[in-house]
Formats: sequence, structure tokens, C-alpha cells
Amino acid sequence: MTTQSLSRPVDLENLSWTWQDHTIRYTVQGQGKPVLLIHGFGASIGHWQKNIPVLADKGYRVFAIDLLGFGGSDKPPLDYTLELWQDQLVAFWQAHINEPTIFVGNSIGGLISLMMLAEHPDLSAGGILLNCAGGLNHRPDELNFPLRLVMGGFTKLVSSPLVGEFIFNRIRQKSRIRQTLYQVYCDREAVTEELVEMLYQPSADPGAQKVFASVLTAPAGPHPASLLPKIQQPLLILWGENDPWTPIAGSTLYQERAKSDEKTEFYPISQAGHCPHDEKPEMVNSLMLDWLTKYH
Repeated sequence: MTTQSLSRPVDLENLSWTWQDHTIRYTVQGQGKPVLLIHGFGASIGHWQKNIPVLADKGYRVFAIDLLGFGGSDKPPLDYTLELWQDQLVAFWQAHINEPTIFVGNSIGGLISLMMLAEHPDLSAGGILLNCAGGLNHRPDELNFPLRLVMGGFTKLVSSPLVGEFIFNRIRQKSRIRQTLYQVYCDREAVTEELVEMLYQPSADPGAQKVFASVLTAPAGPHPASLLPKIQQPLLILWGENDPWTPIAGSTLYQERAKSDEKTEFYPISQAGHCPHDEKPEMVNSLMLDWLTKYH
């Protein structure tokens, strides 16, 4: 599959599943051993469109799911936490997969994948992490004092019943989304109108602002350093070298594990930012398939 073909839109079948009276969107392609793809904050199954058909063509049954509150899934007014999405994935696995699965996640999806491997080892055959987040949001001690004040004030405004909707509507403008993507993608050509639209459309759904506010005020969740020692399954860690959100400098614990654990592999992805699977799909797909051939 060429770079040009990868850059064109791929039609993903939209399927729905009901969980706790909420409609969840997912898709599935291919036949074979199962792989479950978990998107990052604000994204959806469409963010995997350059990966799903490649993995499916190589003999894997590839699932991708929209986490509750994102994409085409419902956006109810709940307290959103990593544990909520973990419960969603456990229920989805029980309903649709029921055999050891490779969990693949980008950003917060990577952290949720770590949680699945650490806390539900019977469900997982291994994990692939792409620029794994260190938490659902920044832990207060990770920010300097001025930034703590700024983030604290911003969070209060976005959560405010008076001005929250107004501020959210400014944040979700397509021009703002595009500028944010320019910050976290190295290749501006990868920031397509389709990508901007994919992120913009769910933000117009009823309840999207409350989801956003809830995530900003949620607990950061378990730290990767507390999860990694519990994990016995094989791990592949891929990291875009030019990511300003989860800098590769913070990946030391994964690199050290790769040196001491023969079942853990770490590869930096040059000229890629926070979403290497979308920005450098050929390289990422090749690394994933080589690793899957060994372990799944």
C-alpha cells in the first residue's frame, strides 16, 4: 500500500453496541487474531483509517472503538475517568471478542491499554503503545506554579455553567483545531481537512462541552510507572520524536524496560509528533506487523 493510497479516505463500517444504556460506535475488519485500537483524547475510530485495512489485510481481526464521550459514541453527563473507559473495554471484550487480544492505544488510549494489561491480564495477549500519556490530564506536581494557576483558572471557566459553553465553542472552531494539529504534527500536509472535520464534528454533539469539562477536572489516573511492573505480556512502544505533548524525554521508563525485558521493544519514530500512526503510517504499520508476527 503506497503513501498516496494511505492518505485517501478509507470507508470504515459504523457499527453500534449498547453499553449501560449508551450507544457506542465501533468498527471491525478482517479475520484472525484480535487487535483492539483505542484512540486518544478528542479522536475516534477514524484516526485509525490508515492502519485498520493494513492490519486486516495481514490476517488480523481489527476492532476500533469510540470511547464513551467521544466520536460517534454517546456523550452523557458523567464523571469521565480512565476507569470508566476501562470498564467499557472490558464489557466490549466480553461482548465481541472473548479471546486474548492485543490492545493498541495512542495517548490516553495507550494508558488505558496499559491498565488493561496490568489489571486484566487474562484478556490481553500484549500491548502496543503510541506516545502513551502519563495521565488523563496533568498531575498538579508536573506543572510549575504559574502554569498550575493558568490551568486551574482555565478549567474553572470551561466548567462554568455561565461561560463554559461560550469558551468551548471558541476552542472547538476548525481554525483552532487546525492550529493545535500543526503543533503536534511534524508534517503539515498530514493535517488534512478530513482530519480537522473528524475532530470537529463530535464537538458539535449535545453534551460535548460537559464531557470536555469533566475530563479536564478528572483524576489523572494510575501512573505508568505503577502499571509496568505488573505487566508480563509483550510490549511494543512507538514514540514520535517531535511530540510536544508527551515528549520522548519522558519515555525513559519504557526505554529502560526494553533494555532489561526481551519481550519489550521501543522504537522512536523520527519526524513524527503525537500521532505517529496517522503521520507516519507506513513505518508504524510495518513495525506493528513485524512485532505482531512474533507475539500474536
